[in-house]
Amino acid sequence: MQRREFILGGLALSGALATGVLYRYPWEAFGQTPKGEHLLRVQQSPHYQNGQFVCLEPVEVMIGQESTWSATWKFLFGDKTGRTPDQPLPSQKTDLYGLPLEEDLVVWLGHSSFYLQLCGRRILIDPVFSDYASPVFFVNRAFPGTNIYQAADFPEIDLVAITHDHWDHLDYPTLMALQDKIKQFVCPLGVSSHLEKWGFQPGQIHEGDWYDEIRLGEDFSVHVLPSQHFSGRSLTRNQTEWCGFAFLTPTHHVYCSGDGGYGSHFAEIGRRFAGVGGFDLALMENGQYNEDWAKIHMFPEQSAQAAAEVGARAALPMHDGKFALARHTWQEPFERFTAAAADYDYACYTPMLGQTVPIGVPGQSFVPWWR
Repeated sequence: MQRREFILGGLALSGALATGVLYRYPWEAFGQTPKGEHLLRVQQSPHYQNGQFVCLEPVEVMIGQESTWSATWKFLFGDKTGRTPDQPLPSQKTDLYGLPLEEDLVVWLGHSSFYLQLCGRRILIDPVFSDYASPVFFVNRAFPGTNIYQAADFPEIDLVAITHDHWDHLDYPTLMALQDKIKQFVCPLGVSSHLEKWGFQPGQIHEGDWYDEIRLGEDFSVHVLPSQHFSGRSLTRNQTEWCGFAFLTPTHHVYCSGDGGYGSHFAEIGRRFAGVGGFDLALMENGQYNEDWAKIHMFPEQSAQAAAEVGARAALPMHDGKFALARHTWQEPFERFTAAAADYDYACYTPMLGQTVPIGVPGQSFVPWWR
């Protein structure tokens, strides 16, 4: 492609977005960066430096020879062979209303979205039920058969956990549809600005910095944990924090990595939680990787290693199986993770969309449904 064509194409796309020609949502879906008291709280974090959040280990989003514009162009208009499935993905839609609340379990909802039951509480992680993980109509369309759940399928939700504010994790239409069912949120620093912009009340939102513990009852706490990533819903980056979570109850412990690259924080998390017995289940980022952004997304082999380092007894790969955000085939993350996980002592869980997975129950087996 000629440089002139590339530049003109980028300008045309930017202009269309600016005038709202391609935009699908109300402008408020972009949310709001921290201001006032929110900004003061953000500025007190040791991880907020020189006007933005930074990772524990300094990293660049793009580390290869390719520019951001070039990578974006190839993603949008390059060869898409194998990036999306030819047929709707198989699923087992569970009746969430009918699940006994005393049972601890997880249901994968596609990509990084999960329904959890822990110690009598209903929890959603990064719920995204939209057809696109993008503010424009032709980018990041969900695979056929992956949006089997909508807001009406959910009972009242005790807690929604948001790992960061990217469009494939913080979804405005989904939260608006669930608004009357959500009791509380937990999120990293700055994300509350978006939620309050959308009408959620400050008293509903628990915001924390890395390694903060948020106690939501005598038998339930959530730990906000570091990840190696970035944030932003527009061209402005890193005004809100990104994170993983640990959900702890007297009976079970669940870890969610959030998005991010491989780093020493996984071993540190393992050390910190070894005293409470590690994790019954780890939900591990796995997918949307590329050599050019290898510092902010893990390769499957790194995800498998990280699950061992945090002390998981079972690991379930996520951030795959719904959106094509990178140029690998859609099946590749599953194949590579399951192969790599075989080298470790933990169980590898690969449920279909909507399939109920009991937590802490050994001997479970799963079919390679992606083949």
